[in-house]
Amino acid sequence: MHENRTEYPKRKTQMYQQLQELPKKYKVIALVKMDKVRSSQILPLRKALKDDVQFVSIKDKVAQKALETLDVPGIKDIADELTGQCLFMFTNMSPFKLNVLLAKNKIMMAARGGDIASIDIIVPAKNTGIAPGPMLTEFKEAGIPTKIDQGTIWISKDTTPVKKGEAINEKLAVLLGKLDIKPVEAGISLYAALEEGFKYAEQEMVIDVEKIRNEFGQAHQEALSLSIEAAYVTPENIKLILGKAAQSARSVSIESGFMTDETKESILQKADAQARAVASQAKDYTPA
Repeated sequence: MHENRTEYPKRKTQMYQQLQELPKKYKVIALVKMDKVRSSQILPLRKALKDDVQFVSIKDKVAQKALETLDVPGIKDIADELTGQCLFMFTNMSPFKLNVLLAKNKIMMAARGGDIASIDIIVPAKNTGIAPGPMLTEFKEAGIPTKIDQGTIWISKDTTPVKKGEAINEKLAVLLGKLDIKPVEAGISLYAALEEGFKYAEQEMVIDVEKIRNEFGQAHQEALSLSIEAAYVTPENIKLILGKAAQSARSVSIESGFMTDETKESILQKADAQARAVASQAKDYTPA
C-alpha cells in the first residue's frame, strides 16, 4: 500500500523554503526559461549581479506547490508560467533595468552544430599543437589551409570559414572548440516578471536603449528650439536667445541704416554696393 511521503530531498526542501520567503522579501520576481540557456551562462551573471539579485534554480512542481500558498498579489500568474527547467531572479530593481543588465552581460561561447555565428569567424595562422592524422581532413573540409611542421598541424594563413549570421555545421563547431575559438554571443532575457502585483510579459520588458537615448536627444533639441523661438528664457538657452536677439537687432540696424559702432562698417559697405549698382545701371542707360 502506498504511504504518504513525509521526507523530501534536502535540495527540494531548501528550494521550497526559499520560494516561501523570497517573494515577500523582494519587490520583483523575474522568471527565465532555461530551455535555450546553457548553465555556463549563469555563473558570470551570478558574480556580476550578486549584490542586487538572488538566483534560484527551480523545478516546476516544487515551485508551484511553494507559491500556491503565498499571499502575494499576482503570484499565481507567475506560477502558471512554470513549465520545464526555470530560473527565478529576486531583486528590488525594476524588471526593465534587470533586462538591460542581462543584455549587457553577454558572453562569447563555444559553438554547437546549427548555431549562428555572432561574428565573422577568423581562424588565425598558427601552430595548433595538434598531431597530424584524421584532423587534417577536418581542416580541409572547413577550407582551412594547413601544413605539417615539427610534427604538428600548422594553419598556414588566416581564414574565415563562416561569416557573421551564417550557420556553423557540426564538424566545424567541433574543430573550433579544439582551437578554443568562441564565435557565439550568448545572453539571457526575462520571460516574465512580477512587480508589486503587476505582471510583465517578455516583449514588454525589451528596451532599445540606443533608440530611447536618440528619442530623448531629439526631444531635447526640439524643446530647446521651441523655447528659443518663443524667447522663453531658461539657464540652458539664455545665451542662445541673447545671441539670436543680438543678430536680429544687428540685421534691423543694417537694413534701416541706423549706425552703431558694431554696424557702421556693414551699413557703409551696403550703401557703397547699392551706389555702385545704381552707377552701373545709369552708365548702361540709353535714352529712347
